[in-house]
Amino acid sequence: MKRVVMVLALAASAASPAAAQWFGMPVWNSPKGGTGITISGDYAKPNADYGKGNAFGARGSIGLGNLTATVGLANWKPSGATSSTTSYGAQAAFRAIGGSLIPVSLNLQLGAARAKISGINFTNVLAGAGIAASVPTPGLSIEPYLSVSNRWHKISGISGTESNIGWVIGANLGFGMFGVHLAYDSEKRDNGTTTSVIGIGAHVALKAPIGM
Repeated sequence: MKRVVMVLALAASAASPAAAQWFGMPVWNSPKGGTGITISGDYAKPNADYGKGNAFGARGSIGLGNLTATVGLANWKPSGATSSTTSYGAQAAFRAIGGSLIPVSLNLQLGAARAKISGINFTNVLAGAGIAASVPTPGLSIEPYLSVSNRWHKISGISGTESNIGWVIGANLGFGMFGVHLAYDSEKRDNGTTTSVIGIGAHVALKAPIGM
């Protein structure tokens, strides 16, 4: 019972685990999309208002032209916590503008993730859009992007749903099949604080992305 009370107190504080999508991670995106299967490994570092600590994640994506579907998980241990939290989620992204002959891409994102702490469910849902530019560099794919989304956060047993606007600045770099990605995510919370997180990772594309 004591731990449940502590979890509820945490949820109401600035260090709420309900932020972005996968807990402890930025909202990853690739407006350009692609085809084939991509496997990603992620690391992220939340700020003090988010709970600090370290987060590690893994994602698998399948690209079907304009549509990319992703499933993944993240394990995050906030600073001072005695145990870590694992969240599971999925995301769908639809490229509305862009392709192999267009240097600017625009996509729509919809995603959700859930974690359970001491029997209490924390759910994050997001909907938004991202825009990216493809930088023409021989032998290298560079995709800087900006994403903006509305994020909804729900805690089971507590009435109401928190709704905030968040934004991400990131980039995806590809070297043939291999690549790296990074992102900075920021979200203004209802309590006046701003949760932010810096993420970096590496990925392997089993088929070259569109536009490379």
